[in-house]
Amino acid sequence: MSTLADRWRRRLHQSDRPAYLLIPELIAEDLREQRLAARERLPTLRELAESLGLNYTTVARAYAEARKRGLIDSHAGLGSFVRGQRPALPLRNGTAAEMTMNLPPEPANAELVARLRDSAAQVMRDADLYAMLRYQDFGGTAEDRDAAAQCLRRRVSRITAAQVLVCPGIHSVLLGLLSQLARPGELVCADALAYPGLKAIAAQLGIQLHPIPLDDDGPDIDALQHACKALAPKAIYCNPTFLNPTTATMSLARREALGDLALRYSVPIIEDDAYGWLPRRRMPPVATFAPELTYYVTGFSKCLGAGLRCAYVCAPTERLAQQLAGAMRATAVMASPVTSALATRWVTDGTADAVLEAVRDECQARHELIQRHLGRHGVVAQPEAFHLWLPLTSGWSVVEFASYLRMQGVAVVASAAFCTDGNPPDAVRVCVGGAMSRDDCDHALALIADTIEHPQHPHATVM
Repeated sequence: MSTLADRWRRRLHQSDRPAYLLIPELIAEDLREQRLAARERLPTLRELAESLGLNYTTVARAYAEARKRGLIDSHAGLGSFVRGQRPALPLRNGTAAEMTMNLPPEPANAELVARLRDSAAQVMRDADLYAMLRYQDFGGTAEDRDAAAQCLRRRVSRITAAQVLVCPGIHSVLLGLLSQLARPGELVCADALAYPGLKAIAAQLGIQLHPIPLDDDGPDIDALQHACKALAPKAIYCNPTFLNPTTATMSLARREALGDLALRYSVPIIEDDAYGWLPRRRMPPVATFAPELTYYVTGFSKCLGAGLRCAYVCAPTERLAQQLAGAMRATAVMASPVTSALATRWVTDGTADAVLEAVRDECQARHELIQRHLGRHGVVAQPEAFHLWLPLTSGWSVVEFASYLRMQGVAVVASAAFCTDGNPPDAVRVCVGGAMSRDDCDHALALIADTIEHPQHPHATVM
């Protein structure tokens, strides 16, 4: 290190840049030029300060900056070591790789984008614009509801347009359903790991979520039966396909058992099938086994884009659909007629199916990246899903892992956000969709893998 120290000293003398910023650049340069090797031990703060004629605080800031850039590791009692070449994720306009929001990937397909544009333009050319600017009855026009019923019959047979409402997003449907089915202080059963939006809605309404343990097949039926017998819940919420956050899919036998249980105890089911269109080989919804009690909810957020804000809900009966429309009118007024018209066109002209197929293909490509980078780290992922569940078994705590990744330009979600039983597992959810390109996804996943393989001391990221 003495030769490097001499060179660093000369460079510091020749430069007017602050030493704490120049030293990390010198480390990166020497690593590129192979004057430093991965895992090579660096001088202590005091040793380097003496060698370079700097004060201790300046060198401490330099090492902290080098850690922030992913150039070195620091371990209490062991010192600082060169981390080696690692994937770099360039920041865009100061923002990080956004891997917290569960959005479908945006396929780089010019022909598909042109089709979306042309179809949207056709909607506006054909529409009665003033009609779309007026208030409408909640649930959509007759044309919108017919298109919704046509779409939903591919998942739930023997339904009528009168049972279906067109709504401004799944979240608004959940708000309407929970406000209708339960009162403050009453109980709704939900998975021990569940959609954070459900938790927020329940908290807002004063409704208690009763956590049901999960196994590989879905919610534990014995625990759910005990809750139905002893606690008389007002509803059961489930997310049976590509569960957010774990990506697990409820087995066919468990879906049938859940439907049977709901019928025996007369407990309504809220089936949030937001991801149900993604698998090419799909299982029948829970609504198939308990149609008299199930509110089947799906939408376009996870197959077209969250900005479309269009969802469909199929109520068990026409009367219950009318009651739900009344509850939702109080909170959402109506779905946007412009948005509903666009969704209707894309459903009826096949554009929605074309986008969905492109999303599946892109998910498959990103799944291969997930397996390449994280397969050896116990990742839980599905080929047609765009989020993954990453258990942590290294020296990281969940909060420190998420915090450190954010410092490196990658944002993920810690398990506590999904936990309904107060006992979050050591895991994070990582999303690989949205506006992020496939190359950016590759870089971000490589950085996550590198971070797992080189755990920091718990206080290494505190500056």
